[in-house]
Amino acid sequence: MRRMTFLLLLCLFAPFARAQADDALLQSVLAALGQHTAVRADFTQTRSNPALEKPQVSQGQLLFVLGHGMLWQTRTPFAETLAFTGTQAARIGPQGQPHPMRDARGVTRISQMLQAMLAGRADEVRRQFHIAASGSAAQWTLRLVPKQERMARVLGSIELSGDAYLEGIRIAMRDGGDTDIRFNRTRDAGALSGLEKRALGLP
Repeated sequence: MRRMTFLLLLCLFAPFARAQADDALLQSVLAALGQHTAVRADFTQTRSNPALEKPQVSQGQLLFVLGHGMLWQTRTPFAETLAFTGTQAARIGPQGQPHPMRDARGVTRISQMLQAMLAGRADEVRRQFHIAASGSAAQWTLRLVPKQERMARVLGSIELSGDAYLEGIRIAMRDGGDTDIRFNRTRDAGALSGLEKRALGLP
């Protein structure tokens, strides 16, 4: 009888203990990411879709500045710079002038989530996503599933992985589409160019 009671208690408290462990890992990961106030990283993005004959591959550089937003600078197969600042998304012209993007709600939401993660703000992300953490502080994975039914009809999940820095993002869509982004040469941003400052609204 005592053994049965013990096993029952174990079953009851195991999910709670697992949730606490997940939360502790999440907080550790976000604390490490939040230490970097300005980061650059090279990226390779691979987009797959059942409607495409072969995956689309692009390469470029990401710039994230805490409290100001991020620049997504594609180099190949064509040059394009996108700025995500707060709730705004814009294409950046040659002189750094922004041109607001229309119908970019999905991209903006994902960029907001990523900015909040890189800034170490879990509460903002939890409002829209269920978060499950696995691994260790040295090599971790965070899986995000949308809470809102409307978003969940389109977006299946987002998976982030990394160590001291973010190493990869995998976005799975409900229509079978998949976007895989790998980061390398992640480092402190250093001095920003005039165009980068203008694009992010910095003095």
